[in-house]
Amino acid sequence: MRFVIVGAGRVGLRTARVLAEEGHEGTVVENDPDQLEQLWGERLEIVDILDGDGGSEDDLVDAGIEEADAVGALTGDVTTNIMACLIGKSRGCRTVMRIDNDEYEGIYRKYAAEVDEVVYPERLGAIGAKNALLGGTIRAIADIAHHLQLVEFTITPESPTRGYTLSELELPGDARLLAFGKEGAALGLPHADDSLEEGDRVVALADFDVLGDVRRIIAGDTSRAAGEA
Repeated sequence: MRFVIVGAGRVGLRTARVLAEEGHEGTVVENDPDQLEQLWGERLEIVDILDGDGGSEDDLVDAGIEEADAVGALTGDVTTNIMACLIGKSRGCRTVMRIDNDEYEGIYRKYAAEVDEVVYPERLGAIGAKNALLGGTIRAIADIAHHLQLVEFTITPESPTRGYTLSELELPGDARLLAFGKEGAALGLPHADDSLEEGDRVVALADFDVLGDVRRIIAGDTSRAAGEA
């Protein structure tokens, strides 16, 4: 794929690097002199760099938006991001817009309905930090909404549900089992007669209010106090 990234800050540059490392081509659009000087000083070779305004149609055309498959508007300025996404959508691109305040995510989604995806980097960073704190058997995958989270659990020898079948797994009403995978195998659709054994993985969608209950049912009490008891 070919992409255009608007904004060469922390989020934009890392995104461009990851895409480039996977073999995609792209251009980063940035107009901050200090940021540009730093980029050119590093002799960044993984992507092209354009000194331009991400909210300018002419500059985005110069960046190759008419041939691009996707546009990532990842600056800290929501107005610029919205403009870049509108211009990209008019060229048939997939559009991703960064926001810096998730309290207004619903408004952005409502009034920028043509944007394909809205991302909030701080939320993604928080998910990563939480995964590190929880350890290897519980992994948050995504915050679906303010009150919903997708979580993957790995069955351990201490899991209360080890040896159960999925039909015997009783989750709270505000939680749903979405996927199941045997140890070493890919995740797939859950089946009632699948058995839960050590190393197996379960993916559940749960309301934040019952997430603790789901964790205790599937993984047990993983707190330090429980381990020392």
